Amino acid sequence: MNTSTIANSTPHCYTINNPPFEYVPTIASAYFSCIFSALGLTSNLIAFVVLVKSFRRTHSRSRSSFLIFLGSLVVTDFMGIFVTGSIVVSFHVTHFNWRLLDPSCHFCNFMGMSMVFYGLCPLLLGAAMAVERFIGINHPFAHSNLPKSRAICMVLGVWSMAGCISMLPVTGVGSYHMQMPGSWCFLNISSEGNDLVFSLIFSLVGLFSIAMSFLLNTVSVVTLVKVCCGQNRLQRRRDHEVEMMVQLILIMAIASICWCPFLIYILKSAVTSAPVTGETIVFCLRMASCNQIFDPWIYIMCQVNKLRSLLLKLWRRDSQSRSDTSCCGCDSPRGIRSWTPGYTSSFAERCYDDSSPALTGHVVLS
Repeated sequence: MNTSTIANSTPHCYTINNPPFEYVPTIASAYFSCIFSALGLTSNLIAFVVLVKSFRRTHSRSRSSFLIFLGSLVVTDFMGIFVTGSIVVSFHVTHFNWRLLDPSCHFCNFMGMSMVFYGLCPLLLGAAMAVERFIGINHPFAHSNLPKSRAICMVLGVWSMAGCISMLPVTGVGSYHMQMPGSWCFLNISSEGNDLVFSLIFSLVGLFSIAMSFLLNTVSVVTLVKVCCGQNRLQRRRDHEVEMMVQLILIMAIASICWCPFLIYILKSAVTSAPVTGETIVFCLRMASCNQIFDPWIYIMCQVNKLRSLLLKLWRRDSQSRSDTSCCGCDSPRGIRSWTPGYTSSFAERCYDDSSPALTGHVVLS
């Protein structure tokens, strides 16, 4: 009787893991949270500045749409690290008691919704970017008529979809619970009832997004290789499309490496009723969190490489102009006949353009 009374008085989000916990917080977890949050926020802030400058310089409609997707991905990653990281870092610094701070589970539910929302958004945005590039490469004429507002609508649709999935526990589908070591809340990974449905929805939506990105990106790369290596490779310049596909493939590869272990572990635990261990889920979560750090450096490094190649082209052009200027100077190089009336200067022929109407044939200086 007394035990049931205590269980009934415990808020729903603390029924599995009830704080305060008797554990010694490790230095590694505190340092990891602080370093991860600082590095993630700084990286995404730099990437956002780089993307804004690129958006102002671009004149291509397809590239503008792609930059809108990249910008939304950077903003999503930044806000995800800021919201969830601030809670985790605050816990490791202050060691607050969740039961005293949040007796009604509102704060825990908010963090759980944030974890689901900011976890699904990068995967869904990656799939939306793959769809946009698939249409742009395989149906360029139809894509050229699409306005920039279409990309904005797709981004808003992705955010709305992720938001609706994260709010399913509010309607009774699934639930958010305190997770060990007590610094975060997440969906209850279970093989029973509505928790099973919510676990399957989260894991399958994430895995389906990665699979769709892989399929569409593969088709786009094959099509792009055929176009670039075909007979019309000189007529259609695809440099910017190759650059966008390289960035998209890197985004897909990083998302797959970081998120697949976490999503597969949730799916396996929900289907097979395997026990969920705190060490395994924390390790998988840290791997998934690294995606928010690696993503912005893709845009930063691509812009650095573009700047380096641009400077190299300018340097080569400047060197060529200097050599042309010295070539057409007044002093005759050693070993070349002097500019004497009645003689043809072979050196002058090399300096001037043969297509000039005043210099057809031999150049005779009188």
